[in-house]
Amino acid sequence: MNAINKIVDGLAALVSPLAWPLLRILSSAMFMTHGYAKLFGANPQPFLGGMGFFGIDLGINMLWVAAVIELFGGALLVLGLFTRLVALLAAILMVMAYLTAHAAWFPTLNNGELAAMYFIVYLAIFAQGPGPVSLDARLFGRR
Repeated sequence: MNAINKIVDGLAALVSPLAWPLLRILSSAMFMTHGYAKLFGANPQPFLGGMGFFGIDLGINMLWVAAVIELFGGALLVLGLFTRLVALLAAILMVMAYLTAHAAWFPTLNNGELAAMYFIVYLAIFAQGPGPVSLDARLFGRR
């Protein structure tokens, strides 16, 4: 069993430098597709009107706001620019999405799996930072 653990540990050490950037970049690229669909898809969201916040009409369509965060925030996260701030904003957005659009407790029954997964991913990115393969690391020395 010790030999297997050494092999697995060696493989993990080999993959480790790529794992964090891949998580940040691929999850954020997929996040962008949700924003793109809301802004430019078959049923684009208007800026005004539409869905309010917890039933309160704010005048601005909150799905449009979510789309902007998903598309442009996702682009910033792909680049690793202003990563912690944008990851926190994305995590908060996913909590709000889960509570408003996926209000039942069990994610597979309310189609909230993606909101829950994106929340966890962006909370982890907020906590750990952008990693070495990012504009934050290059421009500001943040890892």
